[in-house]
Amino acid sequence: MIIEQIYTGCLAQGAYYIESNGEVAIIDPLREVQVYIDKAAKNNAKIKYIFETHFHADFVSGHVTLAEKTDAKIVFGPSAKTNFDSIIAEDNQVFKVGDISITLLHTPGHTMESSCYLLKDKNGTNHAIFSGDTLFLGDVGRPDLAQKGDLTQEDLAGYLFDSLRNKVMPLADNVIVYPAHGAGSACGKNLSKETVGTIGEQKKTNYALRADMSKEEFIKEVTDGLLPPPAYFPLNVKLNKEGYKDIDDVIENSTKPLSVKEFEIVANGTNAIILDVRHQTEFIKGFIPQSIFIGVDGGFAPWVGALIKDIKQPILLVCESGREEEVITRLSRVGFDNVIGYLEGSFNAWKKADKEIDTLESISADTLEEKIKLDVPVFDVRKPGEFASDHIKVAESTPLDFLNSHISEFPKKGNFYVHCAGGYRSVIAASILKARGFHNVIDVAGGYAAIRKTNIERTAAVCPSTLK
Repeated sequence: MIIEQIYTGCLAQGAYYIESNGEVAIIDPLREVQVYIDKAAKNNAKIKYIFETHFHADFVSGHVTLAEKTDAKIVFGPSAKTNFDSIIAEDNQVFKVGDISITLLHTPGHTMESSCYLLKDKNGTNHAIFSGDTLFLGDVGRPDLAQKGDLTQEDLAGYLFDSLRNKVMPLADNVIVYPAHGAGSACGKNLSKETVGTIGEQKKTNYALRADMSKEEFIKEVTDGLLPPPAYFPLNVKLNKEGYKDIDDVIENSTKPLSVKEFEIVANGTNAIILDVRHQTEFIKGFIPQSIFIGVDGGFAPWVGALIKDIKQPILLVCESGREEEVITRLSRVGFDNVIGYLEGSFNAWKKADKEIDTLESISADTLEEKIKLDVPVFDVRKPGEFASDHIKVAESTPLDFLNSHISEFPKKGNFYVHCAGGYRSVIAASILKARGFHNVIDVAGGYAAIRKTNIERTAAVCPSTLK
């Protein structure tokens, strides 16, 4: 028996490859599926099932493409409805994979079709549970994403409580837990950085699995402090329910080199966003005016989804030469299939053509320490929880996720300063503000990590896990 977790850090997402005696099951595959096909072929095995824990919401799964390429059967939990062939399994339905079996456990709550998959070894012993967004390490799935009709987030939280108590917590302590997400996912609020655990560990450490917890306490605690989900979540759900283009076609259609002249014509003649994905240090030194920076080497795809919102938005890329296909692939993981071309020769070609450029002023934390004595405005674009745990006393909280809601708070005259934790999100925020006409924005390089090393007056630190 082989169990391999294929973890994609930039999405905080875990897919799983399971093989036994020449047969393979894939759980929650990424949209680009060749890696699973190659792995099975290398082992002379056949992919038999594609198990989906739920309609995901925060990325486009590869189930449809993988089924088309392998003839494997797609399996969803009870109540799921799809526009493609799939097995809508019953609770406790058993699927044989080589010498092992995988049992679907219907665990509604995060969404109504949410299901876990319990793997029994060749001796029939419970070995591992693939817990989807029902159980994370340190948290459980948020219950507010699938509210429909009269079904409230409190109703869904009640279902989740019952699912955990009746289906998951009775499992033996040594059963391994393989969740769908880790820290960084917006599908929970307190996810661990670990990606593999056990039922016993979670019973001891996960606040939502406290033995003496009432249903009312559970509902209150899991619904407390939830932030609005990213706008692209429901659009990804729609793709996962209805199907989507093969990623190979997306890559072929999107990987179009454009000369400087062609790029400029397309940019001026369409409503395309110019998305610059180079490193922030390169972006700061020069970029095409009106560009939005979201660096591919940061939390790229989720930030694209959170900030661009419309997955059909035409996009023109500026990226490091040779990384175009990678960037297009990573955009497609969250449903952004409408890249209409990239700047051939990257930003250097634009500069050599003597086209207009813009720059972003960036200062050190030490310089900010001097500036802040002059009572300058400072804006913190970290998440609300990060701000609540520790921040510059005079700073305003303007989280990047909700920057549009704070636009009116930024000064139109006189310089102001933005920082995040390490210098990535602040450059994203500054690029958006510049595109909106705020050319008086100044980035603080190194973010709060660098600010902590100065004498800038800060609030007393509070452990994030103690914050509601």
